[in-house]
Amino acid sequence: MNKIASLVLLLALTFQAGCSADKKESAEAEPATEAKEAGGEAGEAAEKGEAGEAGEGEEASDVVTLSAAQQQAGGLKTGKLASRPLGAGLAVTGTLDVPPESAVSITAPLGGFVEKTELLQGTRVRKGEVLATIRNPEFVQLQQDYLETRSRLDYARAELARQKELYEQEVAPQKNYQRAQADYRALQVQTNAQAARLRLAGLPVGGKIVTTATLRAPRAGFVRAVNVTVGQAVTATDALFEIVDPEHLHVELTVFERDVARVQKGQLIHFTLASDSAGSRRERTARVYLVGRAIGEDRTVRVHGHLDNEKDRSLLPGLYVRATIETGRTQASTLPDAALVRFEGKNYAFAVEAPGRYRLVPVTLGRSEDGYTEITLPETVPATTTFVTNGAYSLLAKMKNAEEEEE
Repeated sequence: MNKIASLVLLLALTFQAGCSADKKESAEAEPATEAKEAGGEAGEAAEKGEAGEAGEGEEASDVVTLSAAQQQAGGLKTGKLASRPLGAGLAVTGTLDVPPESAVSITAPLGGFVEKTELLQGTRVRKGEVLATIRNPEFVQLQQDYLETRSRLDYARAELARQKELYEQEVAPQKNYQRAQADYRALQVQTNAQAARLRLAGLPVGGKIVTTATLRAPRAGFVRAVNVTVGQAVTATDALFEIVDPEHLHVELTVFERDVARVQKGQLIHFTLASDSAGSRRERTARVYLVGRAIGEDRTVRVHGHLDNEKDRSLLPGLYVRATIETGRTQASTLPDAALVRFEGKNYAFAVEAPGRYRLVPVTLGRSEDGYTEITLPETVPATTTFVTNGAYSLLAKMKNAEEEEE
């Protein structure tokens, strides 16, 4: 009986100890779980906070921010749209050309074979410079006839002097003196004509007989066309070369008949070359000096303008131009040309959002004059907006660099 009681007491103590251990483990596990959950929630909150801060600090792709030192180093200046009078113009196209007296076609007056020429298209030549050498067997006959006639002229001169002396001494009749005088004058005319023909052909007058003649430039200029090769047979009507003197270029514009009434002599012409690149395009000026009176088959009229700067070496005959004929002046909202940038084929200006913060705004360009360009803003941008008027390309470069760094 005592053994049974002792066994029951031992089992009770063992069960009580086991329950105490389970309670202790449960107590220790719950704080760890709570700490873990709290840590997870705190981590998620921290991640969300960091993401939110990154989203708020991220710069828009069309915004540039500068410190005060960067603004000063970039030489930035700001200003608002300015109202200026600009020419209201008529947009036309045309070409650069020379007056008829500045273009010369070179021919061989007596024809022949081209023995030598070193000219290339675009070569600059001086007045009197040899352009080509022409060979022709007939040159020999021309020189022979001249020399023979000149010899007869010398004899006629002597005969005239003798007959004059005999007539004055009343030894010979007057008619002999008159006949000698007529023969001398006829031979004198014949000799002068043959000498002129030799000079026209480029042959020497007197002296050694040659079989070749030289063609010389009648004026200075550029060779616009070379139409012959060595050995080619040419006639007196063939144009061998064409020389153009660009010293007096003019702009020739095409104006539709409906707009001719708006064009008058003396109006200002603004034009640019189609060959200029977008970055180096430069506006040049001319003045209307002649408006055509005949309408062509294409229903257009030719308008000619004198260049204000004829010494511009970049201007060549035949260049295509885009021009505006100024037919009046009106007020326009403008920005300096230094305020405008071109990016990805579009035109922009930098608007000032806050001190040191600038946003790229698309703009539409209009007329340009004296370093200012007419501007049309988007409807969302007020006309009172302040823009960067100097240093815009520095801002554009910084914006591009920032985009490359992000990539």
